[in-house]
Amino acid sequence: MAQRPTPPPTVPKPIVEVAIALLYQDNQFLLQLRDDNPAIVYPGHWAFCGGHLEPGESADVAVRRELMEEIAHVPEGLMLFERSLTEGPEKTIIRNFYHGPLAVPLSSLAVNEGQELGLASVAEIQRGDRFSQVLQQTRPIGPPHQAMLLKFIGMQANVSSDS
Repeated sequence: MAQRPTPPPTVPKPIVEVAIALLYQDNQFLLQLRDDNPAIVYPGHWAFCGGHLEPGESADVAVRRELMEEIAHVPEGLMLFERSLTEGPEKTIIRNFYHGPLAVPLSSLAVNEGQELGLASVAEIQRGDRFSQVLQQTRPIGPPHQAMLLKFIGMQANVSSDS
């Protein structure tokens, strides 16, 4: 009787973990217009500030480091809102979403990454795009960023209506 061939060993997918900041001010949400670089995720889209965890780094430390690198400001009172896991075809993504108030004017923030910072209204988030003053054109909001914003806004509305 012929032996069945041994299947090749499965290689585990890499895990990518990110820490992302959902910052708000006067019912608007801070977004960064990502560079038009095809080598990055969601090029030319509005997205949250944040990024990858360094080896051995916690998400709490990473979100603060990323904010300092990107906008030169770390708001007080950042809290973990949600941790989500997405299984992609090539990798697993763990997203740590933090939220907190942005208590300084937009003009006081640095634009160390991306093309522009802006405060998106609820209507823009629901629509899924925002006008760029720098580029003078409308750009989309990254789909996972829009989904998380809509979830956060919905939860805040439920909290407000419960009080």
